Amino acid sequence: MSFVMVDVESDGSIPGDYSMVCFGAIIVEPTLSKTFYGQLKPISEQWVPEALAVSGFSREDTLGFEEPTTVMQGFADWIAANSKGRPFFISDNNGFDWQFINWYFHHFMGSNPFGHTSANLGSLYKGLVKDTFTNFKHLRKTAHTHHPVDDARGNAEALLMMKEQGLSISLK
Repeated sequence: MSFVMVDVESDGSIPGDYSMVCFGAIIVEPTLSKTFYGQLKPISEQWVPEALAVSGFSREDTLGFEEPTTVMQGFADWIAANSKGRPFFISDNNGFDWQFINWYFHHFMGSNPFGHTSANLGSLYKGLVKDTFTNFKHLRKTAHTHHPVDDARGNAEALLMMKEQGLSISLK
């Protein structure tokens, strides 16, 4: 099983009504050298300026991005080429990130290579330290910049630190 850390930036709160602007992914393994980055053309006329501003892109920028089908096929191909065994989706906020990735895969590709499961990085840390009020973000080395590859890398670094602290995961 390969853990794939994912981070999503969007121009609104839900897929379909709003668009995934860009996302990044990284295979969680010691070198953190296998990354993916995709920028997607909007699928909706609706967008929330404050949400889009987080990504650092303008609406005009996003209109020049790639077609979602092309990006999602590229991501599926990258997952197949870089994961060992079943890929497992994990993110800092899987309630948000998962909904976009899952929806886009099903809508544009007909299926999701991650299947039907995901994990929340923060919840893993809370369980590891047995404290529901704690936060893992101090374990990141890479700054949280809202560039999704940077953010996925920082979260992958945190997961590797959790493994060193005793979290039982297999990074094969």
